[in-house]
Amino acid sequence: MKLTGWFLLALMLFSAVCLSIIHIQHDVKDAPFDEEFFFGVSFGGNTTSEAKLLIDKVKGYTNLFVINSWDIATNETALTEICEYSIDAKMSIMVYFNFISRTTYAWHLPWLNTAKERWGNKFLGVYFYDEPGGKRIDGQQWVRGEVFENVSNYSEAAQKFVVDINSDRSMQDLKNNNIQVFTADYALYWFDYMAGYDTVFAELGWNNSRIQQIALCRGAANMQNKQWGTIITWTYNDPPYLASGSEIFQDMITSYRAGAKYIIVFNYPKINLHGILEEEHFTAMKKFWNSIHSTRVTFSKAEGQVALVLPKDYGWGMRNPDDKIWGIWPPDDLSPPIWNKMNRLLKRHRLELDIIYDYPQFNFKEEYTKIYLWNSTID
Repeated sequence: MKLTGWFLLALMLFSAVCLSIIHIQHDVKDAPFDEEFFFGVSFGGNTTSEAKLLIDKVKGYTNLFVINSWDIATNETALTEICEYSIDAKMSIMVYFNFISRTTYAWHLPWLNTAKERWGNKFLGVYFYDEPGGKRIDGQQWVRGEVFENVSNYSEAAQKFVVDINSDRSMQDLKNNNIQVFTADYALYWFDYMAGYDTVFAELGWNNSRIQQIALCRGAANMQNKQWGTIITWTYNDPPYLASGSEIFQDMITSYRAGAKYIIVFNYPKINLHGILEEEHFTAMKKFWNSIHSTRVTFSKAEGQVALVLPKDYGWGMRNPDDKIWGIWPPDDLSPPIWNKMNRLLKRHRLELDIIYDYPQFNFKEEYTKIYLWNSTID
Protein backbone atom coordinates (compact mmCIF):
# COMPACT_ATOMS: atom_id res chain seq x y z
CA MET A 1 0.00 0.00 0.00
CA LYS A 2 2.75 2.44 0.90
CA LEU A 3 4.70 1.68 -2.30
CA THR A 4 1.56 2.10 -4.36
CA GLY A 5 0.88 5.50 -2.80
CA TRP A 6 4.40 6.78 -3.60
CA PHE A 7 4.03 5.44 -7.13
CA LEU A 8 0.72 7.25 -7.66
CA LEU A 9 2.13 10.46 -6.23
CA ALA A 10 5.13 10.29 -8.56
CA LEU A 11 2.88 9.55 -11.49
CA MET A 12 0.67 12.54 -10.71
CA LEU A 13 3.69 14.85 -10.43
CA PHE A 14 5.13 13.54 -13.68
CA SER A 15 1.78 14.07 -15.45
CA ALA A 16 1.46 17.61 -14.11
CA VAL A 17 4.94 18.52 -15.35
CA CYS A 18 4.26 17.03 -18.79
CA LEU A 19 0.95 18.86 -19.09
CA SER A 20 2.55 22.16 -18.10
CA ILE A 21 5.28 21.68 -20.71
CA ILE A 22 2.72 20.90 -23.40
CA HIS A 23 0.67 23.93 -22.39
CA ILE A 24 3.69 26.20 -22.50
CA GLN A 25 4.74 24.92 -25.90
CA HIS A 26 1.20 25.37 -27.21
CA ASP A 27 1.06 28.99 -26.03
CA VAL A 28 4.44 29.86 -27.53
CA LYS A 29 3.55 28.34 -30.88
CA ASP A 30 0.13 29.97 -31.25
CA ALA A 31 0.68 33.37 -29.65
CA PRO A 32 1.89 35.31 -32.72
CA PHE A 33 -0.89 34.25 -35.09
CA ASP A 34 -4.68 34.41 -35.12
CA GLU A 35 -6.20 31.52 -37.05
CA GLU A 36 -9.17 33.74 -37.93
CA PHE A 37 -6.91 36.23 -39.72
CA PHE A 38 -7.01 36.37 -43.52
CA PHE A 39 -4.20 37.64 -45.72
CA GLY A 40 -4.40 37.53 -49.47
CA VAL A 41 -4.42 39.06 -52.90
CA SER A 42 -7.11 40.15 -55.33
CA PHE A 43 -7.36 38.90 -58.88
CA GLY A 44 -8.69 41.27 -61.55
CA GLY A 45 -7.95 39.26 -64.69
CA ASN A 46 -10.40 37.51 -66.98
CA THR A 47 -9.05 33.99 -67.58
CA THR A 48 -8.68 30.89 -65.44
CA SER A 49 -5.07 30.45 -66.54
CA GLU A 50 -4.15 33.91 -65.20
CA ALA A 51 -5.88 33.16 -61.91
CA LYS A 52 -4.13 29.80 -61.51
CA LEU A 53 -0.77 31.39 -62.22
CA LEU A 54 -1.32 33.91 -59.42
CA ILE A 55 -2.62 31.27 -57.00
CA ASP A 56 0.45 29.11 -57.63
CA LYS A 57 2.64 32.14 -56.96
CA VAL A 58 1.15 33.15 -53.60
CA LYS A 59 -0.35 29.98 -52.11
CA GLY A 60 2.64 29.39 -49.84
CA TYR A 61 2.21 32.66 -47.96
CA THR A 62 -1.45 33.68 -48.21
CA ASN A 63 -4.74 32.12 -47.14
CA LEU A 64 -7.23 34.26 -49.08
CA PHE A 65 -7.94 34.70 -52.79
CA VAL A 66 -10.33 37.48 -53.80
CA ILE A 67 -11.81 37.01 -57.28
CA ASN A 68 -12.31 40.69 -58.00
CA SER A 69 -13.38 40.44 -61.64
CA TRP A 70 -16.81 41.06 -63.15
CA ASP A 71 -15.69 39.15 -66.25
CA ILE A 72 -15.24 36.06 -64.09
CA ALA A 73 -18.41 36.75 -62.08
CA THR A 74 -20.42 36.50 -65.30
CA ASN A 75 -18.82 33.21 -66.38
CA GLU A 76 -20.11 30.36 -64.21
CA THR A 77 -17.66 27.74 -65.47
CA ALA A 78 -14.60 29.95 -65.00
CA LEU A 79 -15.77 31.15 -61.59
CA THR A 80 -16.29 27.62 -60.30
CA GLU A 81 -12.97 26.42 -61.68
CA ILE A 82 -11.01 29.24 -60.05
CA CYS A 83 -12.77 28.75 -56.73
CA GLU A 84 -12.02 25.02 -56.79
CA TYR A 85 -8.39 25.68 -57.63
CA SER A 86 -8.08 28.20 -54.79
CA ILE A 87 -9.58 25.86 -52.23
CA ASP A 88 -7.41 22.98 -53.42
CA ALA A 89 -4.51 25.34 -52.67
CA LYS A 90 -5.87 25.66 -49.08
CA MET A 91 -7.06 29.24 -49.56
CA SER A 92 -10.38 30.81 -48.59
CA ILE A 93 -12.29 32.62 -51.32
CA MET A 94 -14.29 35.79 -51.77
CA VAL A 95 -16.08 36.69 -55.01
CA TYR A 96 -16.88 40.11 -56.46
CA PHE A 97 -20.37 40.84 -57.79
CA ASN A 98 -21.48 44.22 -59.09
CA PHE A 99 -25.04 42.96 -58.69
CA ILE A 100 -26.81 39.64 -58.25
CA SER A 101 -28.56 39.00 -61.55
CA ARG A 102 -31.95 37.32 -61.83
CA THR A 103 -32.16 37.51 -65.61
CA THR A 104 -29.04 37.59 -67.78
CA TYR A 105 -27.05 35.64 -65.19
CA ALA A 106 -29.90 33.86 -63.46
CA TRP A 107 -27.40 31.30 -62.11
CA HIS A 108 -25.91 33.87 -59.68
CA LEU A 109 -28.01 33.21 -56.58
CA PRO A 110 -28.23 29.42 -56.99
CA TRP A 111 -24.46 29.37 -57.49
CA LEU A 112 -23.90 31.34 -54.29
CA ASN A 113 -26.09 29.03 -52.24
CA THR A 114 -24.35 26.00 -53.74
CA ALA A 115 -20.99 27.58 -52.91
CA LYS A 116 -21.92 27.71 -49.23
CA GLU A 117 -22.80 24.02 -49.26
CA ARG A 118 -19.88 22.94 -51.42
CA TRP A 119 -17.06 24.86 -49.76
CA GLY A 120 -18.39 25.59 -46.29
CA ASN A 121 -16.47 28.21 -44.34
CA LYS A 122 -13.83 28.42 -47.06
CA PHE A 123 -16.38 30.48 -49.00
CA LEU A 124 -16.31 33.75 -47.07
CA GLY A 125 -18.93 35.64 -49.02
CA VAL A 126 -19.45 38.31 -51.65
CA TYR A 127 -17.44 41.46 -52.32
CA PHE A 128 -20.48 43.48 -53.36
CA TYR A 129 -20.15 46.66 -55.41
CA ASP A 130 -17.10 48.82 -54.69
CA GLU A 131 -16.42 52.05 -52.78
CA PRO A 132 -20.06 53.09 -52.17
CA GLY A 133 -19.07 55.76 -49.64
CA GLY A 134 -16.12 57.14 -51.59
CA LYS A 135 -18.13 57.33 -54.78
CA ARG A 136 -20.85 59.20 -52.92
CA ILE A 137 -18.33 61.76 -51.63
CA ASP A 138 -16.99 62.18 -55.17
CA GLY A 139 -20.51 62.84 -56.45
CA GLN A 140 -21.22 59.49 -58.09
CA GLN A 141 -24.68 58.02 -57.78
CA TRP A 142 -25.41 54.62 -56.21
CA VAL A 143 -25.95 52.64 -59.39
CA ARG A 144 -29.54 51.63 -58.71
CA GLY A 145 -30.63 54.41 -56.35
CA GLU A 146 -32.74 57.48 -56.85
CA VAL A 147 -31.26 60.89 -57.62
CA PHE A 148 -29.26 61.66 -54.50
CA GLU A 149 -29.16 65.41 -54.86
CA ASN A 150 -32.84 65.72 -53.93
CA VAL A 151 -31.99 66.12 -50.27
CA SER A 152 -32.01 69.27 -48.18
CA ASN A 153 -29.88 68.40 -45.13
CA TYR A 154 -27.31 65.95 -43.74
CA SER A 155 -29.89 63.73 -42.07
CA GLU A 156 -31.81 63.24 -45.29
CA ALA A 157 -28.56 62.47 -47.11
CA ALA A 158 -27.55 59.88 -44.50
CA GLN A 159 -30.95 58.24 -44.61
CA LYS A 160 -31.00 58.10 -48.41
CA PHE A 161 -27.50 56.62 -48.58
CA VAL A 162 -28.30 53.91 -46.04
CA VAL A 163 -31.76 53.06 -47.37
CA ASP A 164 -30.74 53.03 -51.05
CA ILE A 165 -28.02 50.46 -50.43
CA ASN A 166 -29.81 48.40 -47.79
CA SER A 167 -33.00 48.09 -49.85
CA ASP A 168 -31.16 47.25 -53.06
CA ARG A 169 -32.46 43.94 -54.39
CA SER A 170 -28.98 42.42 -54.63
CA MET A 171 -28.15 43.39 -51.05
CA GLN A 172 -31.44 41.90 -49.92
CA ASP A 173 -30.77 38.69 -51.85
CA LEU A 174 -27.43 38.32 -50.07
CA LYS A 175 -28.88 39.10 -46.64
CA ASN A 176 -31.89 36.83 -47.07
CA ASN A 177 -29.58 33.95 -47.98
CA ASN A 178 -27.18 34.57 -45.06
CA ILE A 179 -24.24 35.44 -47.30
CA GLN A 180 -21.63 37.75 -45.78
CA VAL A 181 -21.27 41.04 -47.65
CA PHE A 182 -17.91 42.82 -48.08
CA THR A 183 -16.69 45.96 -49.80
CA ALA A 184 -13.69 48.30 -49.87
CA ASP A 185 -13.94 52.04 -49.36
CA TYR A 186 -12.10 55.27 -48.62
CA ALA A 187 -14.86 57.32 -46.97
CA LEU A 188 -18.15 57.03 -45.04
CA TYR A 189 -17.28 53.67 -43.48
CA TRP A 190 -19.78 54.25 -40.68
CA PHE A 191 -22.63 54.55 -43.15
CA ASP A 192 -21.46 51.54 -45.20
CA TYR A 193 -21.96 49.41 -42.10
CA MET A 194 -25.32 50.98 -41.35
CA ALA A 195 -26.35 50.19 -44.94
CA GLY A 196 -25.81 46.48 -44.39
CA TYR A 197 -22.18 45.62 -45.09
CA ASP A 198 -20.73 43.03 -42.72
CA THR A 199 -17.09 43.92 -43.39
CA VAL A 200 -15.44 46.96 -44.96
CA PHE A 201 -11.82 47.16 -46.10
CA ALA A 202 -10.18 50.53 -45.55
CA GLU A 203 -8.20 51.47 -48.64
CA LEU A 204 -4.56 52.23 -47.89
CA GLY A 205 -3.04 54.05 -50.82
CA TRP A 206 -2.57 57.37 -52.58
CA ASN A 207 -1.30 59.86 -50.04
CA ASN A 208 -3.99 59.19 -47.46
CA SER A 209 -3.23 58.85 -43.77
CA ARG A 210 -3.12 55.18 -42.90
CA ILE A 211 -3.91 55.72 -39.24
CA GLN A 212 -6.82 58.04 -40.10
CA GLN A 213 -8.40 55.52 -42.47
CA ILE A 214 -7.97 52.78 -39.87
CA ALA A 215 -9.44 54.99 -37.14
CA LEU A 216 -12.55 55.67 -39.24
CA CYS A 217 -13.06 52.08 -40.40
CA ARG A 218 -12.17 50.30 -37.16
CA GLY A 219 -14.20 52.75 -35.11
CA ALA A 220 -17.28 52.13 -37.23
CA ALA A 221 -16.79 48.36 -37.07
CA ASN A 222 -16.17 48.30 -33.34
CA MET A 223 -19.23 50.35 -32.44
CA GLN A 224 -21.54 48.46 -34.81
CA ASN A 225 -20.17 45.01 -33.88
CA LYS A 226 -18.87 44.31 -37.38
CA GLN A 227 -15.55 43.16 -38.83
CA TRP A 228 -13.00 45.25 -40.70
CA GLY A 229 -9.83 44.97 -42.70
CA THR A 230 -7.57 46.87 -45.07
CA ILE A 231 -6.80 46.64 -48.76
CA ILE A 232 -3.48 48.00 -49.98
CA THR A 233 -4.20 49.76 -53.22
CA TRP A 234 -2.72 52.18 -55.74
CA THR A 235 -0.30 54.92 -54.78
CA TYR A 236 0.12 56.15 -58.39
CA ASN A 237 -2.30 56.67 -61.28
CA ASP A 238 0.17 55.15 -63.71
CA PRO A 239 2.52 52.14 -63.64
CA PRO A 240 3.86 50.83 -61.32
CA TYR A 241 0.61 51.79 -59.47
CA LEU A 242 1.65 50.18 -56.17
CA ALA A 243 4.17 51.58 -53.74
CA SER A 244 7.44 49.72 -53.17
CA GLY A 245 7.64 46.35 -51.47
CA SER A 246 9.02 47.87 -48.28
CA GLU A 247 6.21 50.43 -48.17
CA ILE A 248 3.40 47.92 -48.59
CA PHE A 249 5.09 45.70 -45.99
CA GLN A 250 4.80 48.57 -43.53
CA ASP A 251 1.10 48.95 -44.41
CA MET A 252 0.62 45.25 -43.66
CA ILE A 253 2.33 45.57 -40.29
CA THR A 254 0.33 48.69 -39.40
CA SER A 255 -2.93 46.96 -40.32
CA TYR A 256 -2.05 43.82 -38.38
CA ARG A 257 -1.03 45.76 -35.27
CA ALA A 258 -4.32 47.68 -35.41
CA GLY A 259 -6.27 44.42 -35.36
CA ALA A 260 -7.42 44.04 -38.97
CA LYS A 261 -9.10 40.69 -39.57
CA TYR A 262 -8.40 40.93 -43.32
CA ILE A 263 -5.42 42.35 -45.20
CA ILE A 264 -5.58 42.24 -49.01
CA VAL A 265 -3.17 43.44 -51.68
CA PHE A 266 -5.05 44.93 -54.63
CA ASN A 267 -3.87 43.63 -57.98
CA TYR A 268 -5.23 45.37 -61.09
CA PRO A 269 -4.71 46.02 -64.02
CA LYS A 270 -2.45 43.52 -65.73
CA ILE A 271 0.87 45.08 -66.69
CA ASN A 272 3.00 41.98 -66.17
CA LEU A 273 2.66 38.25 -65.74
CA HIS A 274 0.86 38.49 -62.39
CA GLY A 275 -1.04 41.77 -62.72
CA ILE A 276 0.67 44.78 -61.14
CA LEU A 277 2.59 42.78 -58.55
CA GLU A 278 6.36 42.67 -58.95
CA GLU A 279 8.82 40.37 -57.20
CA GLU A 280 9.46 42.98 -54.51
CA HIS A 281 5.76 42.89 -53.63
CA PHE A 282 5.67 39.11 -53.43
CA THR A 283 8.80 39.23 -51.28
CA ALA A 284 7.10 41.70 -48.94
CA MET A 285 4.01 39.50 -48.71
CA LYS A 286 6.09 36.43 -47.92
CA LYS A 287 8.09 38.34 -45.33
CA PHE A 288 4.90 39.51 -43.65
CA TRP A 289 3.38 36.02 -43.63
CA ASN A 290 6.52 34.50 -42.16
CA SER A 291 6.73 37.26 -39.55
CA ILE A 292 3.21 36.77 -38.19
CA HIS A 293 3.78 33.02 -37.98
CA SER A 294 7.20 33.25 -36.36
CA THR A 295 7.70 32.42 -32.69
CA ARG A 296 10.64 34.83 -32.67
CA VAL A 297 8.69 37.89 -33.83
CA THR A 298 6.14 39.67 -31.64
CA PHE A 299 3.82 42.51 -32.51
CA SER A 300 2.54 45.14 -30.12
CA LYS A 301 -1.18 45.32 -30.81
CA ALA A 302 -2.90 48.71 -30.67
CA GLU A 303 -6.58 48.62 -29.79
CA GLY A 304 -8.94 51.57 -30.08
CA GLN A 305 -8.97 53.03 -26.58
CA VAL A 306 -9.66 56.68 -27.41
CA ALA A 307 -12.60 57.97 -29.44
CA LEU A 308 -13.25 61.13 -31.40
CA VAL A 309 -17.03 61.43 -31.74
CA LEU A 310 -18.37 63.23 -34.81
CA PRO A 311 -21.87 64.75 -35.13
CA LYS A 312 -24.68 62.43 -36.18
CA ASP A 313 -25.14 62.19 -39.99
CA TYR A 314 -22.03 64.30 -40.64
CA GLY A 315 -20.94 62.62 -43.88
CA TRP A 316 -17.74 64.55 -44.48
CA GLY A 317 -15.13 62.84 -46.67
CA MET A 318 -12.28 64.01 -44.41
CA ARG A 319 -9.51 63.32 -46.93
CA ASN A 320 -8.49 66.96 -46.80
CA PRO A 321 -9.86 70.20 -45.29
CA ASP A 322 -11.76 71.00 -48.51
CA ASP A 323 -13.44 67.63 -48.96
CA LYS A 324 -17.19 67.64 -49.55
CA ILE A 325 -19.99 66.63 -47.21
CA TRP A 326 -22.13 63.89 -48.73
CA GLY A 327 -20.66 64.79 -52.10
CA ILE A 328 -23.00 67.79 -52.23
CA TRP A 329 -22.05 70.49 -49.75
CA PRO A 330 -18.69 72.20 -49.19
CA PRO A 331 -17.08 72.09 -45.74
CA ASP A 332 -19.11 73.97 -43.16
CA ASP A 333 -18.23 75.85 -39.96
CA LEU A 334 -17.67 72.58 -38.09
CA SER A 335 -15.14 71.24 -40.56
CA PRO A 336 -12.01 73.28 -39.62
CA PRO A 337 -12.18 72.57 -35.87
CA ILE A 338 -12.98 68.89 -36.48
CA TRP A 339 -10.08 68.64 -38.92
CA ASN A 340 -7.66 70.23 -36.48
CA LYS A 341 -8.88 68.15 -33.55
CA MET A 342 -8.68 64.92 -35.55
CA ASN A 343 -5.09 65.56 -36.58
CA ARG A 344 -4.03 66.51 -33.07
CA LEU A 345 -5.57 63.33 -31.67
CA LEU A 346 -4.07 61.16 -34.41
CA LYS A 347 -0.65 62.60 -33.64
CA ARG A 348 -1.12 62.00 -29.93
CA HIS A 349 -2.80 58.58 -29.89
CA ARG A 350 -1.84 57.09 -33.27
CA LEU A 351 -3.35 53.60 -33.67
CA GLU A 352 -5.23 53.83 -30.37
CA LEU A 353 -7.70 56.36 -31.81
CA ASP A 354 -11.11 55.42 -33.23
CA ILE A 355 -13.29 57.96 -35.04
CA ILE A 356 -17.00 57.33 -34.53
CA TYR A 357 -20.38 59.07 -34.75
CA ASP A 358 -22.87 60.26 -32.15
CA TYR A 359 -25.80 57.88 -32.64
CA PRO A 360 -27.96 57.15 -29.56
CA GLN A 361 -28.29 53.42 -30.35
CA PHE A 362 -24.54 52.96 -29.93
CA ASN A 363 -23.29 53.46 -26.37
CA PHE A 364 -19.75 54.63 -26.99
CA LYS A 365 -19.28 55.80 -23.39
CA GLU A 366 -18.76 52.22 -22.22
CA GLU A 367 -16.34 51.33 -25.01
CA TYR A 368 -13.49 53.82 -24.58
CA THR A 369 -11.25 55.01 -21.76
CA LYS A 370 -11.06 58.52 -23.20
CA ILE A 371 -13.69 60.29 -25.32
CA TYR A 372 -13.48 63.57 -27.21
CA LEU A 373 -16.74 64.96 -28.53
CA TRP A 374 -16.51 66.96 -31.73
CA ASN A 375 -17.28 70.17 -29.80
CA SER A 376 -15.17 69.51 -26.70
CA THR A 377 -11.74 70.84 -25.92
CA ILE A 378 -8.54 68.79 -25.94
CA ASP A 379 -6.63 68.82 -22.66
